Amino acid sequence: MTASRYVRADDPSRTTLGKAADENFPVAPFYLPRAWRDDLMAVYGYARLVDDIGDGDLAPGGADARFLGLGPREAADRLLLLDAFEEDLRRVFDGTPRHPLLRALQPTVRRRDLTPEPFLGLIRANRQDQLVRRYETYDDLLAYCELSANPVGRLVLGITGTATPERIRRSDEICTALQIVEHLQDVAEDLGRDRIYLPAEDLKRFHVTEDELARPTAGAAVRSLVAFQAERARALLHAGLPLVASVHGRLRLLLTGFTAGGLAALDAIAAAGFDVLAGPPKPTKPSLTRQAGAVLLRARREGGT
Repeated sequence: MTASRYVRADDPSRTTLGKAADENFPVAPFYLPRAWRDDLMAVYGYARLVDDIGDGDLAPGGADARFLGLGPREAADRLLLLDAFEEDLRRVFDGTPRHPLLRALQPTVRRRDLTPEPFLGLIRANRQDQLVRRYETYDDLLAYCELSANPVGRLVLGITGTATPERIRRSDEICTALQIVEHLQDVAEDLGRDRIYLPAEDLKRFHVTEDELARPTAGAAVRSLVAFQAERARALLHAGLPLVASVHGRLRLLLTGFTAGGLAALDAIAAAGFDVLAGPPKPTKPSLTRQAGAVLLRARREGGT
């Protein structure tokens, strides 16, 4: 049973699950075992809903707040929603959660013996989004990615039963890179929420002001800054590639899709001349196919199969 079948037809969480098609990479592709697909979609639904709470993008009508036991006035308070969501998450591990997506998550948690820590990390990241709007250094941004992105990769390894310390380290590199790529694609959207995920030290280095980030198209300084950040993300993706070589079969294909999606998104950013202000550059299918082939070829060379 897929995660979406746990919810009613009028449940706003269906909208949350539907956002999987907009990601840079396939969330639960058809070639995976059915049990993996179900569990990946359950985890995706959780991660997407946490982000929707943090971004104020919940479906209209207040159903999510009602599931969490909150009234109409409380539904507008994101921190209160995140607190209630965390409380409901804890019921996944020791009771019966109220929210449909958390009820959908519970069989996955039990089947894969998952721990609360990565799920809590995603909540902490979104709580931080309500309190921290700027990041002074690149290290500060990496610490945020440790909460906002790296738990997802660790959950994928947990679901597939392939977690080792070395694989977790490589997964963290890939997930951090994917988060940076997403930040680059969404500079304008994030600024509209009064958030900037470009380190202030780099804004200063490239002589970029916040006003320049608000323009409809990027000037030379902004493009140089984006190119610099894109190269950082590309280096992280390449550093994480041994993870793909360390696994086999359909899991290798899945991790190839994640990594190639990030590389193809970086290709799209470069093809746009690093102008991310005119609209989020999206990877094309030819670029995704090309990058997937390159990642698989390298994995076969390094992994021996």
